[in-house]
Amino acid sequence: MSDKEFRTEKDSMGELQVPADAKWGAQTQRAVNNFPISGLPMPRQFIAALGLVKWAAAGANAELGLIGPNLAIAIQKAALQVVAGEHDAEFPIDVFQTGSGTSSNMNANEVIASIATGIRGSAVHPNDHVNMSQSSNDVIPTCVHLSAAMAIQGQLLPALRTLTVTLEKKADQVRHVVKTGRTHLMDAMPVTLGQELDGWRAQIDNGIARLSDSMLRLKALAQGGTAVGTGINAHPKFGAKVAVLISEHTHIEFRPAASKFEAMSTQDTAVEVSGQLRVLAVSLSKIANDLRWMNSGPLAGIGEIELPALQPGSSIMPGKVNPVIPEAVAMVCAQVIGNDATIAIAGQSGNFQLNVMLPVVAYNLLQSIELLSNASTCLAEKAIAGFTVNVDNINRALDRNPILVTALNPVIGYELGAAIAKKAYAEGRAVKDVAREMTDLTTEELDRLLDPAALTEGGIKN
Repeated sequence: MSDKEFRTEKDSMGELQVPADAKWGAQTQRAVNNFPISGLPMPRQFIAALGLVKWAAAGANAELGLIGPNLAIAIQKAALQVVAGEHDAEFPIDVFQTGSGTSSNMNANEVIASIATGIRGSAVHPNDHVNMSQSSNDVIPTCVHLSAAMAIQGQLLPALRTLTVTLEKKADQVRHVVKTGRTHLMDAMPVTLGQELDGWRAQIDNGIARLSDSMLRLKALAQGGTAVGTGINAHPKFGAKVAVLISEHTHIEFRPAASKFEAMSTQDTAVEVSGQLRVLAVSLSKIANDLRWMNSGPLAGIGEIELPALQPGSSIMPGKVNPVIPEAVAMVCAQVIGNDATIAIAGQSGNFQLNVMLPVVAYNLLQSIELLSNASTCLAEKAIAGFTVNVDNINRALDRNPILVTALNPVIGYELGAAIAKKAYAEGRAVKDVAREMTDLTTEELDRLLDPAALTEGGIKN
């Protein structure tokens, strides 16, 4: 760039050059210069949360008589532009920055001050006005909670509910299909396909319940704690007013944290939420892998279902179609579990009055929420809703399943049952046929005792 493409800005450390058209100032530029590490900026949801905190802070300061209404309106208008994503390019700072996120907080302060100055027609100061009654040390923890809560409420929970509804509908469609159950990947007693899907649905329902419980703590905000939790330089009512304003804007009931010291010195709630996301990833991984096994084949695998054919599966083998959606979901789950490990390590970095890995907590938490949201929707709409059932394959395996003899145990005993199962398996014959030869049971009794559909209901059939 030529000298004309820069302007000179200064802060408490001196002067430096800033791109002429940038809305940020000196402190943002120092961070850009200092952290050319990953090329990953802070997530969109986090930038929106920063804008929302600045909007609420200006409103609270005006209500408390700390700034005039005209100044507050200018800051709030500018902040809402940030919330709306109109200035995302003005937030270039790397995720791997100062651990408090001070650089991102000052980035927001400088950008909003610049926009507000244009709106107001007179200078708006990033520290004295936009950052009034705040510190990076309470703003960034607040944004971690705020951005995650909005993403869970607005993205993840709706996606999970879509998945549960899809599972319920599919389970109802296949509720009468009886198939071979499997334990240890080996043939076991029969279940219905509807029962199998109901187990998946319960996993997701429990995931929703876990997240909803964690949301209670995620809605507690650190704002008002300022530098170390004592509330220095903030009005005693500031944090509560900020929480009320944010609640009104988001329609999520936020509140001030009961202990600002805990809210600023730890990321325990973020670690908890990440743990719930990890459980959800484990659940989705189980479902995805079950789908892959059930879809395996078409000739040499289990071949119980056929997933929708979405794309060619091989660059060399014509006609091959792969279970691409379950595979993508499984990779998402691996990423989320890895993110959880990062967040757990970051959560340990609460040294005295401040955690110093806040940006990486925010990045990984929000990425996990977004990945799980999108993966759940894809799994519902592109795999579960459209799979078809290979009834002939299911029935062939079911008829020859030697484990059906388990139903005869109360009548003939375990030892004779084992002998029948071994003979049926060795000769490739149906259990019913072998049992007719090796017991005194009539055909009618065997039909009743070995009815696969009845066996899915459990209990002893007299």
